[in-house]
Amino acid sequence: MARGGIPNFGGGGNMNNLMKQAQKMQKQMQDMQEELTNKEFSATVGGGAVTATVTGKKEIKSIKIKPEVVDPEDIEMLEDLILTACNQALKNADEQSAEDMKKLTGGLNIPGMF
Repeated sequence: MARGGIPNFGGGGNMNNLMKQAQKMQKQMQDMQEELTNKEFSATVGGGAVTATVTGKKEIKSIKIKPEVVDPEDIEMLEDLILTACNQALKNADEQSAEDMKKLTGGLNIPGMF
């Protein structure tokens, strides 16, 4: 190894900058994760029949069902609508998380970050 530190890093100055940038990115990611956990994501299905709202922590916060869709003879349809609304709301949360991460990393895919 050449004198002055790690090859291609020119004596440590660039390494210090790299470490500062990594720490800054880590702080930004922590802030983004906190912000994301405080957000809510909703999805409405069945022409407005069922709306599900989830948090950024991927917890179901609420489910709204229009009374006219409650048919005791067709509980299966209502179950499907609830399931679809919940899954879509969770997908919306995932997509927002991925979008925020893409902005932060400039599109660089870093395994294990989210």
